[in-house]
Amino acid sequence: MKSTFKLALGLASALLASTAVSNVAQAEDLTLCWAAWDPANALVELSKDFTKETGIGMKFEFVPWTNYADRFLNELNSHGKLCDLIIGDSQWIGGAAENGHYVKLNDFFDKEKISMDDFVPATVVGYSEWPKNSPNYWALPAMGDVVGWTYRKDWFSKPELQKEFKEKYGWDLGPPTTFDQLKQIAEFFQKREIDGKTVYGASIYTERGSEGITMGAMDVLYSFGFQYENPKKPYEMEGFVNSDKSVKGLEFYKALYDCCTPPGASNSYMGEGVDAFKSGQVAMHMNFAFTWPGLQKDENVGGDKIGYFVNPKGPDGDQFAQLGGQGISVVSYSDKQEAALKYIKWFASKDVQSKWWSLGGYSCLNAVVKDPAFPASQPYAQTFLDSMAIVKDFWAEPSYAPLLQASQKRFHDYVVAGQGSAKDALDGLVKDWTEVFQDDGKM
Repeated sequence: MKSTFKLALGLASALLASTAVSNVAQAEDLTLCWAAWDPANALVELSKDFTKETGIGMKFEFVPWTNYADRFLNELNSHGKLCDLIIGDSQWIGGAAENGHYVKLNDFFDKEKISMDDFVPATVVGYSEWPKNSPNYWALPAMGDVVGWTYRKDWFSKPELQKEFKEKYGWDLGPPTTFDQLKQIAEFFQKREIDGKTVYGASIYTERGSEGITMGAMDVLYSFGFQYENPKKPYEMEGFVNSDKSVKGLEFYKALYDCCTPPGASNSYMGEGVDAFKSGQVAMHMNFAFTWPGLQKDENVGGDKIGYFVNPKGPDGDQFAQLGGQGISVVSYSDKQEAALKYIKWFASKDVQSKWWSLGGYSCLNAVVKDPAFPASQPYAQTFLDSMAIVKDFWAEPSYAPLLQASQKRFHDYVVAGQGSAKDALDGLVKDWTEVFQDDGKM
């Protein structure tokens, strides 16, 4: 899930990619709309094969993440014809389906023998279905993503640090499997001097303006036992959103922020996290998996110096991770729907999906990710697979924007600004979300 956050990684190069067009504009040219980031550059390269095979030119409209949601949701709401294809955020699927922005793809999938059973189940639910867990498809899973962690493997392997850590905590320094272990590691590295430089424990999400702190806090709260609603009664949130377990999870997130983050980390999201890790500031780094290819290639912190681990387990052994990523849809206002559907068919093929992975995109096709050779294809491939197996996502309701705004304020006020208690924040969130759903006529 990524909607309106600030992203520094690959921004300049991705903006250049927004000008990539076919040599000769033709009536059949398609315009694909997405965010400006490294995977978009990979898609430009990949799409050259589509043009070679079909003769259909591709144009791209890539917008920085800070403006992504505003720009394209306004385009959809105004029934604009700019985008023939759109890779929309996972949270848009409900509103886009109910408001008629996307073409329903069921008949097309049946005709072309494209089965959603061929894709990772979590990505089908997260990126394609509305209503959720129903066979109604509005997108093809396009870019798998999930929150996980990187760590400084070279620091963890230093004999003197291993010895000191074992003496202090009684277990071997390595990738944590529980959040208690993660906090111990973060405390161990906080303000430690390594190679003549003061370093810090962890970079986590705290950004207030778009969705950052929600993605970070939920990434922890899920494993502590947070639930959005009563599984037996939709939209009943009292005792679930603000359960004792949820309170402990939010308290843990604040404790991690207070004890173990680098200076100036009060408004940090993906770009800031990447910067903190690449500059050698932090021992561990929370971020979406799309950042991993670039970090792996980094000459200062990549290669043998970097390691990856799945979001840890909570106190009761629960283990979940925040879903990211998007699906690709055909815009219902496009005059070129037939050509756009050809692109969907092409993109769904195994050969294309395999190349998509090799270029830096994250395929959701089972034939790619379940290939016996996949785990060894990249150092982070197994962590990606393990993470996608435990995902949860934020509300995908048509009113997700006010739901997100509420969580952003409540979490930031408590975690970063130190206002009130975790229980106060979650009680307030139940109140805020209840008002949204009452306005929608769902409560």
